[in-house]
Amino acid sequence: MENSSQESHLRSENSVTYDSSYPIYAMAFSSFNSSLTNRCRRLAVGSFIEEFNNRVDILSFDEDTLTLKPVPNLSFEHPYPPTKLMFHPNPSASLKTNDILASSGDYLRLWDVTDTSIEPLFTLSNNKTSEYCAPLTSFDWNEVEPRRIGTSSIDTTCTIWDVEKGVVETQLIAHDKEVYDIAWGEAGVFASVSADGSVRIFDLRDKEHSTIIYESPKPDTPLLRLAWNKQDLRYMATILMDSNKIVILDIRSPAMPVAELDRHQASVNAIAWAPQSCRHICSAGDDGQALIWELPTVAGPNGIDPMTVYSAGAEINQIQWSAAHRDWIAIAFSNKLQLLKV
Repeated sequence: MENSSQESHLRSENSVTYDSSYPIYAMAFSSFNSSLTNRCRRLAVGSFIEEFNNRVDILSFDEDTLTLKPVPNLSFEHPYPPTKLMFHPNPSASLKTNDILASSGDYLRLWDVTDTSIEPLFTLSNNKTSEYCAPLTSFDWNEVEPRRIGTSSIDTTCTIWDVEKGVVETQLIAHDKEVYDIAWGEAGVFASVSADGSVRIFDLRDKEHSTIIYESPKPDTPLLRLAWNKQDLRYMATILMDSNKIVILDIRSPAMPVAELDRHQASVNAIAWAPQSCRHICSAGDDGQALIWELPTVAGPNGIDPMTVYSAGAEINQIQWSAAHRDWIAIAFSNKLQLLKV
């Protein structure tokens, strides 16, 4: 992608497209580095079919030949559309010999991914009293403490799991309404966003209290997504329902955003910070555009323009910026997954 605020037309060597037989929503890059494992880069993609039977496919991406194709035998049925997929964030430090994939939907599920097969490891449910479960909207896997996964649910709770033991570490009533997303900052600190319109930070050392660092300007406007800047934990980003803005927050100065990025022409659906830079963030939305922004140290009076614009030609539902493969951003629209080289 070209570095200009003009719309960049990607050359063929700068993008790779995978056509699925179903609509795609959830996506994840594997954190296994190819230099460690001599294998192609892996991605997981989840179907978005409005019925019980859905699928997750593992794709292999060969950067030399720019091919992206499903891996035989690495595909499995998933109950309901997965709301999120994530591979183990630090498999080498945890001495994992296989990839571990997590998925959320009706429950939190962990899967053992080898070169030739996928086997279920855990199905984690905190509901002891009923056959019904409150759907999980999202989850985040703690990079600093990889035994921890935090899930968010429509039942107003966030649940912290010890996935090595398969048990609940703690469950918190996090908000007044549905919780739509969760993100870890440190080993014991996470934040969440909700239909109640607030961003709240929780510290597991003091479970009775949370800090509200932002509330929607219009009461009860839901906040849909949250991204915590892993390169500079002072900053996070959130998006509001039916809004073309990305709200950038500094947790040192609650209530007032440090920037609002408002160059999308329609609602924003997804945000992802650059894994290698504290000042770059990518956003995508219903206008079919993926925008890369460079945040200035001081925002000017006329707002901030994106440094790069990419048009997909259809509403973009999801983006992922690979931590292990920082040159590539994945976007999902319709039944396509597209990798963009940045």
